[in-house]
This record gives sequence, structure tokens and C-alpha cells, in this order.
Amino acid sequence: MQRVLSFEQTPALTVPLRFFLTAPLFAVAAAVVLLWQGPDALATRWSPAALALTHLLTLGFLASAMTGALLQILSVVAGVNIPRPRTTSAAIHASLTLGAAALALGFLIGTPSLFQTAVPLLLGAFGTLLVVCAYGLWRAPGRSDMITAIRFALAALGITVVLGASAASLFAWQLPVPLQRVVQLHVAWGLLGWVGLLVIGVAYQVVPMFQVTPVYPQSVTRWLSKVLFASLGIWSVIATLSEGRHTLLNALSSELLYGGFAVFGATTLYLLWHRKRPKPDPTTLFWRTSLLSLLACMALWIFGELLPQFALSRAFPFLLGILFIVGFAYSVVNGMLYKIVPFLVWYHLQNQLSGGCAKAPNVKQVLPDSAAEKQFRAHIVALVLLIASAIWPHGLAYLAAAAFGLSSGWLWLNLMTAARVYRRFLAQASASPAVA
Repeated sequence: MQRVLSFEQTPALTVPLRFFLTAPLFAVAAAVVLLWQGPDALATRWSPAALALTHLLTLGFLASAMTGALLQILSVVAGVNIPRPRTTSAAIHASLTLGAAALALGFLIGTPSLFQTAVPLLLGAFGTLLVVCAYGLWRAPGRSDMITAIRFALAALGITVVLGASAASLFAWQLPVPLQRVVQLHVAWGLLGWVGLLVIGVAYQVVPMFQVTPVYPQSVTRWLSKVLFASLGIWSVIATLSEGRHTLLNALSSELLYGGFAVFGATTLYLLWHRKRPKPDPTTLFWRTSLLSLLACMALWIFGELLPQFALSRAFPFLLGILFIVGFAYSVVNGMLYKIVPFLVWYHLQNQLSGGCAKAPNVKQVLPDSAAEKQFRAHIVALVLLIASAIWPHGLAYLAAAAFGLSSGWLWLNLMTAARVYRRFLAQASASPAVA
């Protein structure tokens, strides 16, 4: 069941837009790092360039876009009142942007002072976000499945931040930290918990609303986020206590994790197949790409469990990471930005131009589907090349970097086009006398 939207609670356009416009620039920066380092970046998951790339995408692109989406969606869907939204969002944005940049540079250069700068900035950004969202969510009326999933995602974010800060403290202050164990948990809670659960929770609302599909079956929404969060918790405890040894309980929790994500992927693909509009729009194409990547990632994970030697290969962690981060998470965020940004521009112009001479453009005029479709094709090429470069880095790393940089830059230009439409119509309205 979908929640009723309360658009009177929507924050100013600048609150989410600053995050949406910054996010693609971090993806471009990741492409530049891969173009600079080439195959060396893909030599091992522990290389400085690989760590920088990962955090430019997860902290820079995904966290920026997801933070902007959270501040917007929670206000409209859950009726959460963000205190001083412009000031709060500006503070979170500045800390997150500077912290992510400092952390990536720290991995590349290896200077402790950069980690010492990044850790407090990122703790401040995510700490503020968690306090603001937790305060609003725990006071929000109702207990919808979407809100439950978002609460679990925020709890996972808190765990991710603590684990990440612990790992970074080794580089910043040489504190004794069991790095491999902490990083293993940090990756799991960050990707499967924070990113995965947030995408699932938001999908419960936006897939039926924007894609005009049937609503998710309650047999899925009622238990999925709870099972995934509990399984991740059990897996973490067992992995820590068993010191990496495979146990029956560890295997069962892993099966529940990839089974749960597979259920979400298959269910959403089924809903998209039965959408009421037969012709897919660009966001539909991004959703399909995202879900197929998620299913491929889960299948690869199972394959790695069955063949431990394959899981120990150089390419395996890169394939998993590319499929989940770029194929699943990046694709769905990219596609949703093409729905959220034009809609918000239209909505705010509609409100601000009412009663004047100027008329707000419709959503398709803010950002035509043709522009999004062209960027989608570029994204598919980049994704295929990135997957292939994980297997053949010496032949394809540079080409994959160029393609991904082109696609990400194209996304930024498209979003900037929508932002310029907003500014242009406001300027025209202020220059025209109001109708008496």
C-alpha cells in the first residue's frame, strides 16, 4: 500500500538539488582516477586507486544522491519536518562533499592528514543526517513498510559509518584495528544494508507511482527488509566470531541475503513487465538494467560460494562491486534522477509562477526523454566495458574509464539543463509584470 504524498511539506528546491548536481561530478572524478591509473587500479581490490574509486562512487555519487532523495522523500512521504532545511542540508552537503574528496585523495596520496580531515567531516555529515532523519522518522505517524525499510537502512548507515571511521583511524592515527575484518563488515553493511535497504524502501513508493505498476505484494513488503536486516546482523556476528571460517549458520544467513535481494529484483521486474504504460521510458530502462545487474550479482555471489577458488581470483571482487555499485545502485539512482529532478522543477515553478503571466513548463519540457535515452545508451556501454575490464584490465581499463566518464558527465549536463530551465523561468517571471 502506498502512502499519501504531502507536497505542502516539500522543502525548497535547493535542499535536494545541491546533492543531485554534485553526485555525477564524483562519478566523473572516479572515471578520471581509472583513466589515470589504468590497469593498475584493477590489480587488486586493496590498491590505493581501487579504494579511491570505490569511495568516490559510494560516498561521492551514491551517498550524495541518496541523501538528497532522503531529505526530499521523507518530507513528502512521511511528513518529516527537517529543522532549518536549507541550513541543515547545506551543512551536510559541504561536510559530505569535502569529506568524500579528502578520503579519496587520502587513499591516492597516502597522507595521514587527509584521513584526519576526512573522518570528522564525514562523521559530522552522516551524524547530522542520522539525527535529523531519526528524530523525524520516530515521530512520524504510521508504520508503513516503506518507512520500516528506510529505518533499517538508516540503522545500517550508522553501523557503516562507525565501521568506516574505525578502519580510517588506522590510516589517520595508526590506531590498532583488525582491518580486514572491519572492512568486510563495513562493505556488507554499506552496500547490502544502507544502499540495498534504502533502494528497496524507496522502490515501494516510487515504482508504482512513477512507473504506473501494480503495488508491491504485501507478502514481500511485510517481511523483506526485516529478514534482510536480521540476516545481515546474524551474518556479521557469525563472521566475527568464526574469524572468517564457514559455518552452517553463516551459510544460511548468506542464502537469506542473496535470496532476499533476488526476490526484490524478480518482483520488481515482474511489476515493471505489467506496468500500465506499454512503452518504457528512460527510467524504466534504468530500472531494468539495475534489477538485472542485481540478479547477476546475486548469482555471481552464489557461484563464488560454490567455487571458493573463483571467489579468491583477482577479478571476482571487482565483478561483484561493479555489478552492485554501478550496475544496480548507480543505474537506479541515475534513472530516478530523471524522474525526481524534472518533477521538482515543474512543481516548484508551478507554485512560484501561479498568478503571473508566465506558465510553468511541463515535465517533458524541463528534460526531454530523448536526452535521457541517449545518456542511457552511454551508460549501458560504460557498464559493459567496466564489467569486461574487470576480467581484461590491460585491454579495456582506459576505454571503460572514458566511457564511464562520458556517461556521468552527460548525466550532469542533463541535470544542469533542468536546473537552468528553473532559473530561466523564474528570471522571465520576475522581469514580467504580474497580471492584475
